[in-house]
Amino acid sequence: MTDDTTTSKGHSNYKQYYIGKGFQKRLCVMAKDQLQVLNALDVAKTQWYHFTAIIIAGMGFFTDAYDLFCISLVTKLLGRIYYHEPGASKPGSLPPNVAAAANGVAFCGTLAGQLFFGWLGDKLGRKKVYGMTLMIMVICSIASGLSFGHDPKAVMATLCFFRFWLGFGIGGDYPLSATIMSEYANKKTRGAFIAAVFAMQGFGILAGGLVAIIVSASFKVAFPAPAYEVDALGSTVPQADYVWRIIVMFGAIPAALTYYWRMKMPETARYTALVAKNAKQAAADMSKVLQVELEAEQEKVEKVQGNSFGLFSREFLRRHGLHLLGTTSTWFLLDIAFYSQNLFQKDIFSAIGQNLFQKDIFSAIGWIPPAKSMNAIEEVYKIARAQTLIALCSTIPGYWFTVALIDKIGRFAIQLMGFFFMTVFMFALAIPYNHWTHKDNRIGFVVMYSLTFFFANFGPNATTFIVPAEIFPARLRSTCHGISAASGKAGAIVGAFGFLYASQNTDRTKTDAGYPPGIGMRNSLIVLGCINFFGMVFTFLVPESNGKSLEEMSQENEEENGSAMEMRPQAGHDIRTVPV
Repeated sequence: MTDDTTTSKGHSNYKQYYIGKGFQKRLCVMAKDQLQVLNALDVAKTQWYHFTAIIIAGMGFFTDAYDLFCISLVTKLLGRIYYHEPGASKPGSLPPNVAAAANGVAFCGTLAGQLFFGWLGDKLGRKKVYGMTLMIMVICSIASGLSFGHDPKAVMATLCFFRFWLGFGIGGDYPLSATIMSEYANKKTRGAFIAAVFAMQGFGILAGGLVAIIVSASFKVAFPAPAYEVDALGSTVPQADYVWRIIVMFGAIPAALTYYWRMKMPETARYTALVAKNAKQAAADMSKVLQVELEAEQEKVEKVQGNSFGLFSREFLRRHGLHLLGTTSTWFLLDIAFYSQNLFQKDIFSAIGQNLFQKDIFSAIGWIPPAKSMNAIEEVYKIARAQTLIALCSTIPGYWFTVALIDKIGRFAIQLMGFFFMTVFMFALAIPYNHWTHKDNRIGFVVMYSLTFFFANFGPNATTFIVPAEIFPARLRSTCHGISAASGKAGAIVGAFGFLYASQNTDRTKTDAGYPPGIGMRNSLIVLGCINFFGMVFTFLVPESNGKSLEEMSQENEEENGSAMEMRPQAGHDIRTVPV
């Protein structure tokens, strides 16, 4: 790295000035107040190692999203294969308890993994735990596609068991990936780098749809079958059992390919210096990464108190209690809405269409016809195509809008805006719900529905992941991110289980087999709109971290006795840093 603020020996010295209204005050804040290795990371220009870290951490999130959302592509197929009822007018479907378990059990594992690995990442170090989570994901992805026996109970029990542990591994990826990327990044573009890691989730969702399209299209050509209404038993060919297994097991491939590179990443300097107190190792690791000579400052490391208060201490509550409440509440509320929509968008599309014609649902745009008009493999293809189009048109663009703008307009503004528009569009769908059931208005429904995804991803779905990795002390950063993420997954569980029942028709004769009457799709969308509104309210508890160093946000250098001076410019003043 070459930078005009760094001398040939890697030293960086600064003088900071306040330039106020009619006066000038010099502050003697020199490099001795900041560890050189951390300062070098903060001011580093964007280099290849940044992109390498994004790819390595991002591939984990690619796999996470693939594994979490691919189940929604195959649940209909599982119902046809294992729960077919002879003589029924509709194809077989998973019983309510089985469907809830299949959709939600991975989230239960993810919640547990976020708490456990978040804590472990602060105790053992980010790198040591990082490879562990990936291996769990590889093994359990493969095992999820296998089964102990062929009867429905054995197949679904095996699937749910291994998806729980798959979720456990995925859970560890959240706090570790976010923490590693935040601790590697410079403060100028840190938001974009963390957002880019999270944006790989969009490509994972897209990949799930594409894999399902390719696999189902191939099997559909190789094993043609009549529609269910023509031949109920013949519409599900025996080979369909391989389709869902291949789709589920494919998630092991990207995770396995990433393992080697994760193991080559050095531990982050912030953990090594501030938590492990090993200045020599931190300087050596970052000298290689930054390609600049850095001095080991062991004496300075020993003097840094590192905010020695614990997570459950009164001091943490005073400094970061409201911050943690803000990150947990907003993530919780977001994920109720986000996962409800994402996991059950096929049901939302079907519901809006079935209010029109039983034999001609979405004929205008060709999305998800009635189940009985298709064979089993064709239904997988149609569901995958619909979800892939949503990912292409709204999910992925939303993520990358965040990457492009988060360091320009800030985390707070993006999160507030996202929740606001999610609320607006959800109410715009729910209140005039009958309007959208008319044939001529169905495309408008899809556009409006897609915009809620766009503003979720160009909004709180990204920022709730980014902010907890920036505002807490290094010693508790992974733990606090894990707690925030686990709160989000608690919301996802509420969304996955609750929406499945709530969205059922209020008329008992029109509910899916085995389900009690719910509050209906319209009322469910109204509830989701209210949830988004409360997310907007709780956003005001979350601080803005744009352009600030991690130590400034966490008050890492502030001694508990107040001896270390924290100097911030007042309103109307400008702070400048000049090299000397």
